[in-house]
Amino acid sequence: MAAVNEDSNQSLRSKMFGYMIALRPWSFAASFIPVLLGTVLSYNQTKSFSILIFILTVVVTLSVHGAGNLVNTYYDFHLGVDCGGADDRTLVDHLLTADEVVRFGAMLYAIACLAFAAIVCFSPARMEVLAFVFFGGLSSSFLYTGGFGFKYYALGDILIFIAFGPFAVLFAFMGQAGIGTFKVVYYAVPVVLITEAILHSNNARDLEFDKRAGIITLAIILGHKRSYILYVVLLFTPYILFACMAIMLSPYYALPILTIFNAFTLEKQYRQGNLKMLPVATARLNLLLGILYVLSCFLTGAL
Repeated sequence: MAAVNEDSNQSLRSKMFGYMIALRPWSFAASFIPVLLGTVLSYNQTKSFSILIFILTVVVTLSVHGAGNLVNTYYDFHLGVDCGGADDRTLVDHLLTADEVVRFGAMLYAIACLAFAAIVCFSPARMEVLAFVFFGGLSSSFLYTGGFGFKYYALGDILIFIAFGPFAVLFAFMGQAGIGTFKVVYYAVPVVLITEAILHSNNARDLEFDKRAGIITLAIILGHKRSYILYVVLLFTPYILFACMAIMLSPYYALPILTIFNAFTLEKQYRQGNLKMLPVATARLNLLLGILYVLSCFLTGAL
């Protein structure tokens, strides 16, 4: 009996580990930071804050992000992109079955929809405007690899830029403030550039696998050398923007520049060809830089 219980516990731990790997929680900073940014920008404009709407917005964005990761896992394996040497081991190593990945993804999309319905009930924003942004983000998370599969035609970068930049920040801003303003999009640019750096480093690392699978990514089109140049541009452009904002708007915007030494470490890591853990390391920078950027916006107190 004890042996049966031990086997059952081991199987459960294995499943939980599989779900964790498929979710890729290390990447969640890419969706959490825009929500935090949109919420702070809204507070700066309205001087009001709803903890309930904030929590529901976090649930929506993380659920959609997690579901998108699962869709990516399913289609990458189904199309032969994830194989023996792939970084995502969920289906390759049979940590989960394809049906389990599909069911988990559908459950996360359902949670996101329920949380969105709750936001509509409590937010002062018009339902149709919130719905446009919400379903735009949800569709983007699915269509990155599902349906048309933008990723496989070198269009995934554009989709991610829109979803994790303007859509995520605007959704959080409007949920709190009840209205939207195009000015919010400008504030999203530094954050989304680092998010793009995460995606690009991932595609650069998987360049050879993706090429053998017959798909097209921006990293494949550019090749190794130009992909490195693009990564450097994505990595360091936010610091140029922060410097300009610190000079023209408020010295508080210099706070994120404190992380620039981390960026130089990542650049060196890419230059030396150590790409295996580069996406995770870039995501850590995204979290640290994002928190300092949001703090600088809060301290500035203006939109």
